[in-house]
Amino acid sequence: MDRSDTTGPQRAFHPRDVIMALGLLTRLPLPASGFAAHDTRAPAQAAWAYPLVGLVIGGAGVIAAALASGAGLPPAVAALITLAVTVLLTGAMHEDGLADCADGFWGGWTRDRRLEIMKDSQIGTYGVIALALTLILRWQLIALLIGAGALAAALIPAAMVSRACMVWAMQRLPHARNSGLSRQTGTPPRAAVIGALGIGVLAAAFSGAWLGVIVMSLAATLATGAVAGAKIGGQTGDVLGATQQIVECTVLMVVCAAALP
Repeated sequence: MDRSDTTGPQRAFHPRDVIMALGLLTRLPLPASGFAAHDTRAPAQAAWAYPLVGLVIGGAGVIAAALASGAGLPPAVAALITLAVTVLLTGAMHEDGLADCADGFWGGWTRDRRLEIMKDSQIGTYGVIALALTLILRWQLIALLIGAGALAAALIPAAMVSRACMVWAMQRLPHARNSGLSRQTGTPPRAAVIGALGIGVLAAAFSGAWLGVIVMSLAATLATGAVAGAKIGGQTGDVLGATQQIVECTVLMVVCAAALP
């Protein structure tokens, strides 16, 4: 059921939204209370807080990198630990979405078949390739950023901006199916989208390459949405996960290019 519409006035921003967003986008033991049947606040109204989830995940990655580097580990090993921490915190949910999209978009010839493949829990060749390429790319970029002393200025904005772009994609793309997590969450209201994008812009400013981050993130989101629209006619939770992964890789590349001599 789409719960984007509720009865009665709703606060645009509620402190409980942060807990709801963390409960939805991470594996932290927190209640996603917006999904309770008696709750009149739609889960999509918490979407403005998605970039704050990125702050938690990116911050945890930076701390992990600092501890690993402080223990004398080389940048490549510290980067691998950093990547593992961020993946474990999210339960690899966004990576799973990317793999499902790769399998479905290029493994099926019709819209219905693509959606069927995306719903299948088994991973195919396209999904394996997509995961391998993006994980290796992120690992290498994180290692380079650790070596350049610029990890915090890249990883935290990447985690935050990518989740702000998820919210934008949720709002601008129609639901491709009548069930699933994205449909259950609903369409975020305009205030939530503006709030998420505003936080994302602030995070981009922290990167030191704010213009490139903003322009390339918007381009990556539009490109992902265009492919999703052409392949399945809209968005699903998998499409949102793929959007997050693609934008995160994009931001890391932009900041890495700016930080390295």
